[in-house]
Order: sequence, then structure tokens, then C-alpha cells
Amino acid sequence: MENKTSRRSFLKVSSISGGGMLLGFSWLASLKPTEVMGAATGAKDWVELTGFIKILPDNQIKILSPNPEFGQNVMTSLPMLIAEELEVDWKKITVEMGDYDTPRFKSQFTGGSQSIRSAWGPLRKAGATAKWMLLQAAANQWNVPVAELTASNGTVIHKASNRTSTYGALAEAASKLPVPSNPVLKKSSEHNLVGKPQKNVEGPKIVAGKSLFTMDYQVEGMLIAMAIHPPAFGMQLKSFDATEAKKMPGIKDVFDIEVYKKGYERAGFDTRTFNHLIVVVGNSTWEVINARKKVVAQWEPIVETKEMVTNFGRRKEETIIPAGLESSDKHMQKMLELQGQKARVLRKDGDPEAAFATAKKVIEKTYSAPFLPHNTMEPISCFAHITDEKAFFVAPIQIPDMMKQNIVANLDVPADKIEMKLARMGGGFGRRAYGHYIIEAGLISKKMKAPVKLIYTREDDMTNGVYRPAYIVTYKAALDANNNIIAIHIKGGGIPEHAVHENRFPAGAFDNYLAEGWELPSNITIGAFRAPRSNFIASAEQSFLDELAHAIGKDPIDFRIELLKKAKSSPVGKNNEYDAARYIGVLELVKEKSKWTATPKGTHRGVAAYFCHNSYAAHVVDVSMKSGQPVIEQVVSVLDCGIVVNPDAAKNMVEGAVVDGIGNSLFGGLKFDKGVVTQQNLNQYRMIRMKEAPKKIDVHFVQNNIDPTGLGEPPFPPIFAALANALYKATGKRFYHQPFINELNKKA
Repeated sequence: MENKTSRRSFLKVSSISGGGMLLGFSWLASLKPTEVMGAATGAKDWVELTGFIKILPDNQIKILSPNPEFGQNVMTSLPMLIAEELEVDWKKITVEMGDYDTPRFKSQFTGGSQSIRSAWGPLRKAGATAKWMLLQAAANQWNVPVAELTASNGTVIHKASNRTSTYGALAEAASKLPVPSNPVLKKSSEHNLVGKPQKNVEGPKIVAGKSLFTMDYQVEGMLIAMAIHPPAFGMQLKSFDATEAKKMPGIKDVFDIEVYKKGYERAGFDTRTFNHLIVVVGNSTWEVINARKKVVAQWEPIVETKEMVTNFGRRKEETIIPAGLESSDKHMQKMLELQGQKARVLRKDGDPEAAFATAKKVIEKTYSAPFLPHNTMEPISCFAHITDEKAFFVAPIQIPDMMKQNIVANLDVPADKIEMKLARMGGGFGRRAYGHYIIEAGLISKKMKAPVKLIYTREDDMTNGVYRPAYIVTYKAALDANNNIIAIHIKGGGIPEHAVHENRFPAGAFDNYLAEGWELPSNITIGAFRAPRSNFIASAEQSFLDELAHAIGKDPIDFRIELLKKAKSSPVGKNNEYDAARYIGVLELVKEKSKWTATPKGTHRGVAAYFCHNSYAAHVVDVSMKSGQPVIEQVVSVLDCGIVVNPDAAKNMVEGAVVDGIGNSLFGGLKFDKGVVTQQNLNQYRMIRMKEAPKKIDVHFVQNNIDPTGLGEPPFPPIFAALANALYKATGKRFYHQPFINELNKKA
């Protein structure tokens, strides 16, 4: 880090008016230095920063959290990293959500289970740097060596002379000192805050109903807007008549918008389903809802188009958007057809074709999963007020910086005039990575020349795309005369992407291994869904491994450990993504904590484990059957995600993933009939209910000193298969197609 950037670009320190210190830190190591002056001089706002510490003369300390918050509690965990090194009393810290500020917060990203992992080094270094400067300020005042000083609870202490001084009293002097290049960070054994459970800093506001979400946002003169999109995928707006709608009480205008301009080249998260929308604007939500019903629209079929999309690695790809009205039954028919055809080779080890040709037995199973809507607790909304001075938004967005080019291009707004408050999100799971609704709200505000809040109803959200893709995969195993597995073949596809991770387990554990993939283009819009791709392939892989273990007469956990030990001692191939030792570790611990060999009477037990987002997760699910329906008695979960910063939040995330995964695997599935979503609200779309959640979830973390890895997503994928494997024990039949409830209730 020190080799790539100057000390001043890593850390900025300045005086605050009235005394005190404002300390900020750069999120990325390779930023160019920018000279910044303190607020006391009346100079410009800070730039090239992503977070900062405020220390005031009265010893108040505020930490600004840069990452958007959608319930994973990074607003607590990220500031904990700073507070740990700063040596302050956590109970006296105030945490605030930072606004979108590209110059100051170089990376404001919540997704991919990367928040803690990315911040682990920079945030701790920011806290340690501030502490050192405060110690040096005290050393200068007292004329003593800095080595004789210690810091505790926001106070500098000189034991030899029994002198103390608060951070607030030292802050102004500290702000004028040179910034140290490499402050010493605490060892994990020295942590007093990291690793200790801390409650959500916004918990009191949430339970008190304080205004935190975009839906809460109100300003004088604000109008309400709603859109009307085509009733089916594969259709587009032809014309409309809003004569009657405009006569309705409280309605200001009805017009159409093009969300993205013609020729706009999309980036990775610039997804939108329907580009041409009708908009109804009025004084209140109820008035707008009623007026929408009076709009008479004519729709027409789309024609096949091709778009260039610049993906996250700056690589351009052509995306095909086919014409036609798609249906779920035809999807499955086509996917099964493509499974029987030649696919693209993703990885090949050894000679799997020869191994299958000489096999004494072949076990082959096909798994599938449907589209899934995100169904976040808070439907989509966005506030926008576009004026000549600035473009102001209040937006629940996971990746605000990736919206900048979109706003600039489609709203004709200079980048330096974008201002955005990051509202707390009522759930994200990938859905709020796609900010088309920000552009929609901006276009409406610009047209109306007024502040506007765009609101999606639940029906709008469920029928407007950005779903988890539909997937299919076939696993084949070749066995020799002695029941040894001599080859593995994986072939997977999906609409419009496959879910095969060719370099993950069981790759590396078999001498002969083949992975293939294919994609089927669709005009149904898909996007990231909690643990993208992994959320399906883990279910298929771990269900198949369980069936293999049963076929060759081995304990399911022992069988997995045996394969992983081979991958550890003599791995096949050079691109294996996982650490076999850590994989083994979660399996061994879940076996111990679940008392695997002592299944409670009347229950049936299944296991699964998976690696994704740099972490390892394993679950054991206990199921009983009552009136032919499953009752989840207990789930024992084990995670290896490195050092756990906030065990309270971490446990909550695992519990949420378990409930979410069980609900999706048992009940989740969105169907289409001639391009129309058949379930348009939660009275039609089956979600898990309170009584169907596990009676008990017992969460354990592998204790190690590995730097934090991912946590929000890794526990989600393997719970699908752990449940499927438990259901097999309970019913005697395997579950290959999600949602499992359909197969469970299917009559023989």
C-alpha cells in the first residue's frame, strides 16, 4: 500500500472549526493524492475519501459508515474496526450513514459479501493512525517519549506522571502532526471490541419507527409517481390514451418516458426490463393508483435485438434479447433438449470419456430450479429532485457509484452535480444493485420540474423482472467394478446463464473430470440473487454427492471428507478455487456440534457444505414429518469466514440465510405463461411462514486468525441441499426439482 500511494492520499487530517480533528481514509490503495485543507480554513470539501472519524473538543467521536446498509449490519461492523484500533468506548461512539460521495468515498459497495473483507485493512489502519497521532500530540505537550503513553477509552495516559488527557483535548494538536506511514495494528489476541457481540446501532431507530427508508422521505411540494409497464415480457408500448386518467382527482400529468436513451451502452448493473414506460404523477399514492387504472394502453410484440454490455472487468459482450412470449413449460422442454446436446467445455481433467466408456455403473441425475423474485421487504422506491443546480436523490441502492455514468448519460446531468442520500434498504439480496428506478425517478422529476417520489407496488416489483435465473444441471458419476468413482461429469445450463462453477469442489478430487455449460437467451430480465449461481449449483452438487455416498455405502460426511482429503494431499488440476483444509474443518465441526451419529428419535437428518465468496459453510438439518408435511426441528450451522467482527450480526445473517434458503427451496418459484408472470403478489407467491421456520438454529464459527472473508452469502447455498437430503431420509425419495413442495406432494 505504501508503495502505491502517498501518506496524504491514504489519510487526511485537518482541524475542525472550534477545535478537534477530522480524520479520513482512502478505501483503495492506488488513489492519487489530493491536497485538502481543513474546515477551519473555510476550504473545499474533502476528496478521495470514503470514511472519517470526527473528534470534537468535548470528546464526542463520530464514525461515518460509507457502505449502504440493507440489514446485514455493516453500519455496526465497519465502524467497529476503526473503534478497535482507536481505543475508544464503543458505547460513546455515534455512527452515521455517509451520503453518496465518489470523491470522498471511493468505493461504496454492499454486495458480494465483500464489505468486511475489503475494509479489514484500511479501516483498522485509519483507527491506528488516529490513535498514534493523538499519542504523539500528548507526548509533545508533556515532553515525554510516546512509547511511555497508552490509550484507553478515548483517553491518553502517562502512568509515570499520572497524567491523562482526553482525545477531544488533544485532537486539534494531533491534526497538525505528520501522518505516520505504517502504524502498528493490534494482534487479534489484543482485540477488545472485534469479536464481541454488539447490537445494531440503528436498532433503536428501527423499533421506534424513525424515518430511515426512502418510503419515509417527505419534502414540501413532493409529488407521487408510478409507472405502467407492459403486461408481458416480449411486449412493448405502442400507444396509450390518458384522457380519463388526467381527469382523476389529484393527477398532475400522464406521459411516457424512455428509461435509457437509444444507443446508450449499458454497464453491468444497468439492467432494466421495460425501457418504454407510461408514468402517472399526482398528489398522493391512492390517487395515482386509481388513475393508473384509467389509462388505456396498446401493446405490441418486440423484435429481437442485440445490445453491447460492458461487464465489470471492462470486457464488452453482446447480449441477445429474443422476441416472443416465453412460458415456463416451454422453458423446461427447451432446457432438457439442450442438456442432450454438445455444450461448451469449461474444464477437463484426465480422460473422462474413456472412464465413462469402461465404467461398470453410471449414476446420472438432473436437477432444476425456477426463476425467483427477490421480494425484498420494502418494494422499490426512489426520491428525485432535478434542478438546474443539482440532481438530488434519496435512493436505496447497493452500488451507488455504478449509477453515475447512467445518470450522466440519461439525465444529462454533470457528474459533479449529482447528490445522493443513501437510505437504509428494506432488503437487498442483489435486487437493489440495479438502479434503473433512479433514472426513472430522475426523468419524471425533470419532466415535472418538481420533487418526485417514484413508488413500485408489490405487483410492479414482482412483474418487472431482475429475477434469479432458471437453471438446470446434470451430474454423472462413473463407477468401476469395486464401486470406486472413477470420473465425474457436470453439464449445466440456464436462462440466460448457467450456474456451473467448474473450478470448485468436486473439481480437484477426481482424476477424470469434465464440466460443460450452455446458456439460453431470454427477454425475461435476470440479475444477482443472494449467492448468484451458487444458490442453485450447491443444491444440485450436494444432493448428488449425498446420493453417491448412499450408492457406495458411505456416511455422507465421511464421504465428503474423504474426497477433500484427496484434493488436499494430491489435488488434480491447478485452478481449484477452494482450500480443502478449511472445507474439511467445517464438516468436522458440524459433525461434532450436531452429534451427527445420534439422530434424535422421530427426526431425519441431512447434511450439505459449500464454498463461495471466500468462505465455507456447512449445515445439518433435522426434519420430522407431520401429516405428510416437513417440520424443521433444528438446523446446526458452521461457518468458516475467518475472524468474526461482530458475532451478534454474524449469527443473525446465518439464521436469516437458513430461513431464506429453506423458504426458497421448499416453496419458491415464479412461473410464466406467454410472457406473463402468473403470481403477481404474495397472496399468489408462496413464501415461508413463521410456523415453517426452524424451531432452533444453532450457529457456530470456526475459530481462527484468518482475515475476514465473506459471510452474507456463503451460508445460503448449502441449506437447499441439506434440506433435500433430510427429506430423502424422511420420505425415501430424492428431490431434484425446486420447489421441493411440488415433488413432496406429488402423488405416485
